[in-house]
Amino acid sequence: MKASVSQQHLAHGLSVVSRAVSPRNTLPVLANVLVAADEGRLRLSATNLELGISCWIGAQVEPDFAITVPARTFTDLINALPNDTVALTLNIKTQTMTVRCGASVTDIKGIDAQEFPPVAAPDLAKAMQISVTDFKEMIQQVAFAASTDEARPVLQGVALTVSGEQISLAATDGFRISVRKAILSNPVSGTMNAIIPARALTELARIATDGEENISMVMPPGRGQVVFHLKDVELSSQLIDGNFPDYKVIIPRTLKTHTILTTASLLKACKQAEIIAREGNNVIRLNIQPGTDQPGEVEISAQTEETGSSDIKVDATVDGPGLVVAFNVRFLREVLDVIKTPNVALETNANNTPAMIHPVGSDDFTHVIMPMHLG
Repeated sequence: MKASVSQQHLAHGLSVVSRAVSPRNTLPVLANVLVAADEGRLRLSATNLELGISCWIGAQVEPDFAITVPARTFTDLINALPNDTVALTLNIKTQTMTVRCGASVTDIKGIDAQEFPPVAAPDLAKAMQISVTDFKEMIQQVAFAASTDEARPVLQGVALTVSGEQISLAATDGFRISVRKAILSNPVSGTMNAIIPARALTELARIATDGEENISMVMPPGRGQVVFHLKDVELSSQLIDGNFPDYKVIIPRTLKTHTILTTASLLKACKQAEIIAREGNNVIRLNIQPGTDQPGEVEISAQTEETGSSDIKVDATVDGPGLVVAFNVRFLREVLDVIKTPNVALETNANNTPAMIHPVGSDDFTHVIMPMHLG
């Protein structure tokens, strides 16, 4: 059994699926990538039983071609080959795949494809369509706020809510909340709620290319799973079972001090202050000062006994009483990194209550950040 494929296409396909490989899993086949014929194309698949990624690439391939080979070995080999045609030959008896390219011939020992977890094809007729560009931005503005603490699996996920024409994503780690909403071009009937692992969405954003128009999303009934389908790639993920916190009760309804700054200047100031703050406990202070005869300003300062101190002043438009409030500088920098508008609004009540950050001129994105103790 044989297959012939471009080295560039094969290397790209392996880079897409290899992030789902789990080398530490107890099942040896899960450290492998499935290489198989699928309706005249070559399908590459990898899974760790929670996350699965498949990629289809153009190839000349015989119908019964199927084997799993060690993902790292195969990927490193293909990346080292010249930009030429790669010939794959499969010996079923020995479960060995021979890889030929130019003057190079390599034999790789594999595991029978029958041992690879079956990949069920989703019913795309019932799929919801989401704009690739919108969904990638939604993921980037939300997933970073999910928790990395394995003791709280629900917070490692992103809450997806779909109702009619509106879709929203929300994530929280207990110290901050990110919520992003968008309008679907094709409304759905009824409502949909799920908690999707943040890692799965991050991988989806990584592999989805801007040239594609839509992502098809489907949740097969009874499988506790979500499947995202693109033109040549499919990503499936187990959903997280549990109750997501009611984050809406934390979002402040009224705010006393409204501060507008240029996003770039505040981000630059945070990056400078972080150089000092990271040597301590990441605390920076924001002294928000309304202007009288001149514009207002925000003084951003950091101080640690080991390193020294930093003080940066940024012009701002301040409406409301002045305030000194402390934040985790990494949290502040991470949200500013995903705000696309020229100006950003920081809205506060007191130094011990949640603050709200959102892009000026857009109501689609809301970020709530808890202050730190001033001490």
